[in-house]
Amino acid sequence: MKQLIIITNTLTALLLLSGCGSSTTVAPSQNSALNSISKSSAAKEEKGMIQSSLDNWLETDWEPTVSKDKEIQKKYMQKATNDKKEVGSKVTYVEKEDRNFTLQEYVDKAEAYMKAKPNDYEHSNVKKVESLPVIGK
Repeated sequence: MKQLIIITNTLTALLLLSGCGSSTTVAPSQNSALNSISKSSAAKEEKGMIQSSLDNWLETDWEPTVSKDKEIQKKYMQKATNDKKEVGSKVTYVEKEDRNFTLQEYVDKAEAYMKAKPNDYEHSNVKKVESLPVIGK
């Protein structure tokens, strides 16, 4: 009796595992009914408003501000190589390409950004948040 139970369980497990492993129609990309409702490539076609806003802020505010800091230039950037050697031209710095991004780099860049653009207490929402009632006091 025990052998019959063991053999039945083993055969059932093998049948289930081999059936799921060989089925190719399980993938959502091949399921035409699912694709007619929701295309998986729709999110990749265009950026949303928040992503566009973030990209714009990074390009126009974060990068120029951070790249002006001398410590950041020394640690994480290198001088841009120009083919034209003009006298009196402005030296530009670009990110080093042959390095890994670290959390310390982000902290250093955030510190440089905050140093260059300090928060204004009068125009921030800190007063509003601090004036809100707190439950339990």
